[in-house]
Amino acid sequence: MIHYYASFENPLTFYLQIQMTFEVAADATQALNLQLPAWRPGRYEIQNFAQKLQHVVIEDAASGEALVTRKVTKDRWQVTNAAGRTVRVRYNFYAHQMDAGGSWLDETQLYLNPVQALMYIEDRQQEPCQLALDLPEGWQLSCGLPQSGPNTLQAQNFDHLADSPLIASPTLQYRNYEVEGIPFYIWIQGECPVDWPRLVADFRAFSQEQLALFGGFPASDYHFLNQILPYKHYHGVEHLNSTVIVLGPAELLMTEGLYKELLGVSCHELFHAWNIKSIRPLEMQPYDYARENYFRTCFIAEGITTYYGEYLLARAGVRTAAQYFHELNAVLRKHFDDYGRYHLSVADASMDLWLDGYKPGVPDRKVSVYHKGALVALLLDLTLRQLSNHKRSLDDVMRRLWTEFGQTGVGYTEEDYTRIVNDVAGRDMQAYFDKFIYGTAPLEEPLNRVLSFVGCRLHTEENASASEGIYGFRTVVKNERTEVTNILPDAPAALVLTVDDEIVAVNGRRVAMNLHSLLSDGALQHEVTVFRQNRLVTVPLVAEPGHRFWQKFTVEKLPTATPEQQASFQQWLKQDF
Repeated sequence: MIHYYASFENPLTFYLQIQMTFEVAADATQALNLQLPAWRPGRYEIQNFAQKLQHVVIEDAASGEALVTRKVTKDRWQVTNAAGRTVRVRYNFYAHQMDAGGSWLDETQLYLNPVQALMYIEDRQQEPCQLALDLPEGWQLSCGLPQSGPNTLQAQNFDHLADSPLIASPTLQYRNYEVEGIPFYIWIQGECPVDWPRLVADFRAFSQEQLALFGGFPASDYHFLNQILPYKHYHGVEHLNSTVIVLGPAELLMTEGLYKELLGVSCHELFHAWNIKSIRPLEMQPYDYARENYFRTCFIAEGITTYYGEYLLARAGVRTAAQYFHELNAVLRKHFDDYGRYHLSVADASMDLWLDGYKPGVPDRKVSVYHKGALVALLLDLTLRQLSNHKRSLDDVMRRLWTEFGQTGVGYTEEDYTRIVNDVAGRDMQAYFDKFIYGTAPLEEPLNRVLSFVGCRLHTEENASASEGIYGFRTVVKNERTEVTNILPDAPAALVLTVDDEIVAVNGRRVAMNLHSLLSDGALQHEVTVFRQNRLVTVPLVAEPGHRFWQKFTVEKLPTATPEQQASFQQWLKQDF
């Protein structure tokens, strides 16, 4: 067994003291390699957690003798004289990252994501692990791992340990509920008002809907670990039988805006217990924590989960159809706002998560696996329902993935997903994959077509902003300076403006929070004066009649929906039209 021990001397420094102790066989001939994970599941980019380690010491636990150690990469240590010894590794870990993938230590709590802080022994990742915590008297511990004693956690292997975040504090609140005999725990760390009866009822409803969809659960229990902060924040990360959710501001938790966010991210992360934690791509079976794990199916892992995260809340009766459409419209806006959808497929974007998937990146380069992934999931779900008159749907695809791969521990491939979709559809769906998964075909017409099947439509509304709708550029006001932040490549603004231009005048009139009105005088041409690289430049901005930009797309019910369409809507959303 690999033993880990965590303690802290002065929480005001944010440093957590970590020890790792293990036996090395007397006949071991190979060098001992210790690896700190370079990334964490749920965020597919290299993270460089080794930046958080201070004063790494590797020694004989019995004698205290320093062992011959060489650091061979930024997060890998090699020990050459460890045979027959009990090895102890000691270091300080800086726990000062408060988000759902981070770790935090202060005088009020310890919040730890083990994947950031704990090393593993190469070729010994399958050995059982134990994590003992030295906590102050009266602190309560919340974690998905089983406890073998006071503040002592047991894991089947390193992956199990790394995948199990914890929160310990004297102020943890919790409630629990059961669905199909599975206990669910809602833990809250933070000073916030909580309407527990409402919270538990809503969580139980969407949990029941998800278990009914899959017909089983990957774990024996589940823990929602919530960090509710005094300032604005939004983040969630999935784990096998838990999730960490970080939200704020705390005093607004039960108000409509933030409570909506809590429900949405919680339903999303619970769905991940099946989709990515259990139904896992072949490339991640198992995880390789030392390097990138490239895979092209994040449109399944994150896109389908994004679709179901909001959709199932409506299906469970937690949200009205209008509330669901409000969230769906936000996804539509984010997708159609970004012209990167013309340049990169959602399958290639899955690969590029490791490159720059979580940053804005250069203009018009990429598409979101979350937003486009959710929309192509909606398109597929309604297509399958239309082909079968609701006898089959995306639910059937997910159940097949769960049965064939989630329950067996076998990783799926792109070809497996295509095969299952074809089977469920009862026809060849290659055109769907060629156009919308591996291609960049527009989604407007196909989405509008399948929405009609459930009595809805994709409504198009012109952008009311003159700078955005007529000329195709966006600005932000910083310290009373109007700066260009985004320009569409086929817009009039692209011919004369550039990002970072400071707009100072239109037709000789000073711009001071009045850009929209100055451009809305009905003229087809404006003389725009800008500071560009500290030079004053005046350029002609010429409109293109009939060509509009950044239109707004929303889903709405058809005012003339037939009884058949209304019945179809009810079968899809489980709500009356």
